[in-house]
Amino acid sequence: MTLNWGIIRKLSSFTYLNVTQFLGALNDNIYKLLIVYLFIERDGIENSHAILATTGAIFVLPFLLFSTYSGMLADRFSKRNIIVWTKVIELITVIFGVMAFIWESKLGSYSVLFMMAAQSALFGPSKYGIIPEIVSSDKISRANGMMTSFTFLAIILGTFLPSFILDVTGHNFLIAAFCCVAMAVVGLATSWCIEYTPPSGSSKRFDIFFMSEICGALKVARQQPSLLMAVLGSSFFLFLGSFAQLNMIPFAVESLHLTDVQGGYLFLLTAIGIGLGSVIAGKLSGKYVELGLPPLAGIGVVVSCYFLDLFSDRLMACLPLVALLGLFGGMYQIPLDAYTQMASPRKQRGQIIAATNFLSFFGVLLSSGLIYLIKVLGFSADKGFTIIGSITLVVTAVMSFQYFDYLTRFICSILSRLHFQTTLTGIDNIPATPAVFVCTHIAWNDTLLLLGAQPRRMRFFIENEQDHTKWMKRLYRMLRVVMIPSIEPLENNRKCLETILETLQKGISVCIFADNPDICGEILKLKNSYSFNEILEKTHLPMVPVAISKGEKSRKRSLFVTRLLRKFRVPAAVCFGSMVSATFEERPEPAIASAKPIWLRSAI
Repeated sequence: MTLNWGIIRKLSSFTYLNVTQFLGALNDNIYKLLIVYLFIERDGIENSHAILATTGAIFVLPFLLFSTYSGMLADRFSKRNIIVWTKVIELITVIFGVMAFIWESKLGSYSVLFMMAAQSALFGPSKYGIIPEIVSSDKISRANGMMTSFTFLAIILGTFLPSFILDVTGHNFLIAAFCCVAMAVVGLATSWCIEYTPPSGSSKRFDIFFMSEICGALKVARQQPSLLMAVLGSSFFLFLGSFAQLNMIPFAVESLHLTDVQGGYLFLLTAIGIGLGSVIAGKLSGKYVELGLPPLAGIGVVVSCYFLDLFSDRLMACLPLVALLGLFGGMYQIPLDAYTQMASPRKQRGQIIAATNFLSFFGVLLSSGLIYLIKVLGFSADKGFTIIGSITLVVTAVMSFQYFDYLTRFICSILSRLHFQTTLTGIDNIPATPAVFVCTHIAWNDTLLLLGAQPRRMRFFIENEQDHTKWMKRLYRMLRVVMIPSIEPLENNRKCLETILETLQKGISVCIFADNPDICGEILKLKNSYSFNEILEKTHLPMVPVAISKGEKSRKRSLFVTRLLRKFRVPAAVCFGSMVSATFEERPEPAIASAKPIWLRSAI
């Protein structure tokens, strides 16, 4: 009963966190646009460009100045307490915002906007850093997807509500400002409901030279597998999103012949797409962070950008493309944010997230510079999408190279689900760490089964006892399969053993395919090898016996769709036996015999 209550508390804490950050993001967007509308009304529409530029720069500046310090705060103190105090600061700030609207003070309004952005900058690392502390690891991707969806819902409502409130109140800015106060009060109340989280234990001191802290956080990220690429990739997303937002209105006016207000609604389609893509990414990732998804989503972003240029004079073609641009953008971002939170060392998590925020908002400034450069060079707005698509293509190529193992695992897991009707047993025996899997070898598609049956990247070692076709050799090369010469057993092949050690140290699991059906005997043979046992002792990683069995495609008469699926899907069973540590001395009993009849009962 206590465990169930603990789970309920964690879920409800995330709900309160999500509501808190949603109201904060909504307040930021509403107040920022209220300032724009107030001074456009006062100074005239001809000064709108200067007002928009000034407002945008003031809002971004605190994120560049305070992101590092906010990360240190998140690592030294309770993230829940920081969230509460930032909500207190937000409430005090919007009260001063009411006074600034009463006096119609430009200095006062911009000062309030600066303070609101500053409290959001302080809020950011704690908001994302607390997720792994209040949500179980198998729900991190979904939690990030939900939070990003609510963030972009806040952007959508924050774009719509200022105009709506001013319309229904006869341009009464005071009533609109009091709405911001009301949301700040509710946000403070929900922040109190988040469960207390203890400090991470960092004792790092504040440094006035914050760029050295950014570089230090990136050095820490570089030491973790794939983390630096996740940080840089996540930062690129805000650069991409900011450019799309800034370029959308000129694109709508120049190419689609819409008004500037209608162009703003086009970006709402992008925001809706990002929210939907975030949810889809969370669903696809399931219990794990799926880093194979961003490269594929990046390709979707590139294609959407190129097609927006190609069909720039057709409104009905551009509407779904704008939504798809956001959809693929959301699918691109979520796994990267989730991995950054999960893979960051606990004591430096806040600093790494703060460095990500700094780079992200630096990207916002760069996107403004790119928009200006495109205008100076005389390119139209539709060509701007081709330019950003080409930049995204380069980033996607680099990411695909860095995440090649994740990408191939993700694609193979999809192919495995399409080709096999798999029954898994012994999944509790799959370790959370990398491991050495010793597996029976039936056919080439055993690699698909193993990649689809467990969540980690995997490198395969197969005894080369027969000739393979050119197609098979290319496939094995793509999967980075290591062929073991039949004249020299694995336990005596020093080159293969060194490759296994390097692979495990990179956090990648190893699968050794053996033609011998006696898996226990294979494990004992490896275990008795001094060289292989040395690898296990160095890495402290277990061996796991795996049994694979397959049936035949169904020939039963049934509905056409069912018959079509059964025609291409092969019944298969994968059984993971008990883990074998580096110190065991007796013959293991992996209990793999039960795997053989399972597909006979459940799949045919």
